[in-house]
Amino acid sequence: MAELVAEVLVPTENVAEVKKGQQRVSEKRMWPGYILVKMELTDDAWMYVKNTNGVIDFLGGEKPLPLQQHEIDTILADIESKKAGVVQKHNIQIGDKVKINDGVFVNFIGTVQEVFHDKGRLSVLVSIFGRETRVDDLEFWQVELVPQEAET
Repeated sequence: MAELVAEVLVPTENVAEVKKGQQRVSEKRMWPGYILVKMELTDDAWMYVKNTNGVIDFLGGEKPLPLQQHEIDTILADIESKKAGVVQKHNIQIGDKVKINDGVFVNFIGTVQEVFHDKGRLSVLVSIFGRETRVDDLEFWQVELVPQEAET
């Protein structure tokens, strides 16, 4: 089938996360559960890939349609740009609203003041009895982003 299936691509990116106080960069799949296959879309090639162990189905239903060239170019450019850099696992930014899920200030909602991706920590400003109080040294796992519509 090598003449029909030319290339198989598993898109990955470098992700930085802090574990046990140290920042580690690891390679993670961009779209877990999905691969890209460059193949001649014949019935034999389609059945060969579909019957491969672990393959559940193709996007596109019964008979998948090939991607357009501009779609392929966009996907490949995105993969290349992500390979060049490192993505932070947590996308919390200064000014974001977060809910504290652990510690003394559990269930308080505050605004992120500082983010230290290299240490895996952040500082949040919460209102206690009408007074703004800064909560330092929160770890990323101790907070969750508050959706925009829930802020009001």
